[in-house]
Amino acid sequence: MGYSDHRITSEIWYRLLNCGFRLPAGAGTDAFPNFASLRGPPGLVRVFVKTGAALDHARWLAAIKAGRTFVSNAPLLEFTLGGRDIGDEIRLPPGPHRLAARVGLASNVPVDHLEIIGNGAVVATIPLSGDRTRARDTVLIPVARSGWYVLRAYSDRAELPVLDLYPFASTSPIYVQVGDQLVRSATDAALFARWIARLEAAARAATAWNTGEEREEVLRRFGEARSIFEARAR
Repeated sequence: MGYSDHRITSEIWYRLLNCGFRLPAGAGTDAFPNFASLRGPPGLVRVFVKTGAALDHARWLAAIKAGRTFVSNAPLLEFTLGGRDIGDEIRLPPGPHRLAARVGLASNVPVDHLEIIGNGAVVATIPLSGDRTRARDTVLIPVARSGWYVLRAYSDRAELPVLDLYPFASTSPIYVQVGDQLVRSATDAALFARWIARLEAAARAATAWNTGEEREEVLRRFGEARSIFEARAR
């Protein structure tokens, strides 16, 4: 999460998760005052990390790597699935299941949508009432295949004092492993393979390389990345 349209960039993240990559949610802003003044101050978007009882740098980094995070420019989120916390993996035998999702929202500005996303699609919408700044609910989520689930909150418009396009927050995923089934989307993997191929073509055509070795190293890395996505698209 950064200076971007958060829902649009989330869609790219969802597609990467659908390819089987376990990528936690993080956030950060640059410290360029001439740019930040157009969208809000540095620190506008933040990552919240569950480190446990003690807080130190090593535990904080380990918790980010483990995906025990949520990102936000205003709303605060709570999310468990099947009794497991953000960043956890739930292992289930093959077949259909129903998992209880417990969600919580606390916000200093109104929120229009509180949703659970599963494998890139909205699988549950939590109703909001009153001033739309607080919610607590439990919903049952049907699960039949391996995947991932996040809780997100957002508004349809900007809301002061949040100096951003709109209030937004999202948890990192809770992962579900059903039997031995892999998390894969051939469609999403093919999209990234094509994306990298376009970058690769642009890099081959570029003439501003510092050295030939630099050019070859970049092209090698593009090729390796494209091969990974091509394999997951099969």
